Amino acid sequence: MTKPKLVVFASGTKDGGGSGFENLVRASKTGGLDAEIVAVVSNNDHGSVRERAERLGIPFIHFDPSSYSNVLKNLGIGDSSLGNVYRAIVRDSGAEWVALSGWLKKVEGLDPRRTFNIHPALLSQLSGRFGGKGMYGKKLHEAVKAAFDAGEISESGFSMHFVTDELDRGPVFFEHRVPLKKAMTADEIESAVRAAEHEWQPKITNMVMHGDIRWDGRDTKTLTVPSWLRLSA
Repeated sequence: MTKPKLVVFASGTKDGGGSGFENLVRASKTGGLDAEIVAVVSNNDHGSVRERAERLGIPFIHFDPSSYSNVLKNLGIGDSSLGNVYRAIVRDSGAEWVALSGWLKKVEGLDPRRTFNIHPALLSQLSGRFGGKGMYGKKLHEAVKAAFDAGEISESGFSMHFVTDELDRGPVFFEHRVPLKKAMTADEIESAVRAAEHEWQPKITNMVMHGDIRWDGRDTKTLTVPSWLRLSA
């Protein structure tokens, strides 16, 4: 049976990042994720994501939404709208599904039924305080720490949700909570959340790609999650 095809979008940096992408690739090779990862896309041409891709034998695509003339030339498309470029990249890769894993750029035009994101905080907390513009990286975990130190929260975690054109507002289908301890630094919070992400992301990704978790892309009432899988694990 042919495995479903997945393209991963991961920003990374020159010096780090991309561990979620690598974790998905390794899971696909050991059976934890029943999928073929056909490519990885990064907005950093020379960085950790490319290094991981080359080491793992996964095709690498450089795409910076703020400057993508190289992509237009390579794909040979006339419509230069951002949404059309995203769609062309996915189509050209041969992917049926899109996973955003540390992708820090705005997404437009992708099929919300087949595009999903992992966010390193609980989007349900404090009326969505830890989602939206600017909520990524160290700034995000420092905001979580500040809320914890102020007694507003006792845990962090991560969320997985379908992706719409509105940042971090697609329906959440899974959250995993990570207890916080007194005197934890922002870096320690980030490490604890990342460890939980690496454990759960392949499992939940597999459920999405095989239809156990699904959404019609329009009405949040149509979001389907197995009854045994709680929204918050």
